[in-house]
Amino acid sequence: MADAIDVSKGLPSNPEKATLEGKNKFLGFWVFLGGETAMFATFFGAYLGLRGGVGDGPASADLFHLPLVFIMTMLLLTSSLTSVLAMFAMKKNNFKAMMIWLWITVLLGLGFIGLEIYEFVEYYHYGLGFSTSAFASAFYSLVGLHGAHVAFGLLWIITLLIRYRKAGITLTNAPKFYLFSLYWHFIDVVWVFIFTVVYLMGIGG
Repeated sequence: MADAIDVSKGLPSNPEKATLEGKNKFLGFWVFLGGETAMFATFFGAYLGLRGGVGDGPASADLFHLPLVFIMTMLLLTSSLTSVLAMFAMKKNNFKAMMIWLWITVLLGLGFIGLEIYEFVEYYHYGLGFSTSAFASAFYSLVGLHGAHVAFGLLWIITLLIRYRKAGITLTNAPKFYLFSLYWHFIDVVWVFIFTVVYLMGIGG
């Protein structure tokens, strides 16, 4: 394979940016994250402005359960750690370890999505539909947007894991795995803000 890393010559310290293509992807990705940050900031602003508009529906303090949200948070934060360990393995040219850590990241992410779906279904049974109130619409829009990003990230990494399952670490796929890791950290950071602004503030009133 033409772009395979030649271990006998030493592994590049940053294989994800060892080529011009990798550097361009890295730069473009930061531009993409800038747009994502602006979009989430808009949704956060809308939620903060509408969180008090509960109408005849249930309020956040009546619905949110901190233990469930804490478990979701731990799953996502742990998945961020496993993605870091995967990138350490990549830099050491340990393809097997990288794949293992990334599959663990996938499992943790799936666990998070499963609990979020359970959470939404439970809230619906308690009378919080999307159009129940301004609070409900803002809540489902913000948290659902984040959940959609998690689902996209899982689809992204699963596709990479299947496509390159026998390829080893190359100068072509290293940037792709690394950019996924950056994306995953980004949605983890967004969740920390959601956990604080939506759930902690919601439970505290």
